[in-house]
Amino acid sequence: MAPAERSGLEAWLTDPQLALFDGMHVADRRHGLDVVATLRSEGVTDPEVLLAGLLHDAGKGRTGLWPRVVYSLGQAFGGWVPRAAGVVPGFRPALVLLRDHAATSASMALAAGCSPRTAELIRHQDAPIDPHAGRLLQLADEAN
Repeated sequence: MAPAERSGLEAWLTDPQLALFDGMHVADRRHGLDVVATLRSEGVTDPEVLLAGLLHDAGKGRTGLWPRVVYSLGQAFGGWVPRAAGVVPGFRPALVLLRDHAATSASMALAAGCSPRTAELIRHQDAPIDPHAGRLLQLADEAN
């Protein structure tokens, strides 16, 4: 993350939201910034949607690369992939964390002072219930 990107966040995040962002895995911080950039390029100015884009993966924590790869393969090829990898020491808790990250991220966002709407956009990131903002968030996430 470039210093200008980091300082730019201070203009629109509260201290607790900034702390949540700073606590995210470096890859998730980069991804969140890219999702926000995509949303902005599509004309989105709604701060709740932008916050959801930035913080939607906060619940993944500091999960390492290999569990993330296994989780992604499971999404693409079915549940047998994470079930098989679950026997590897340390993988099962990481895979559960990744599976539940949307709900966890939403709770963390609420605790950081985000609105209930932002939290719901995060919670339903994979199956949006908001037909406009939720779908924009989902598309920006998938594009990055």
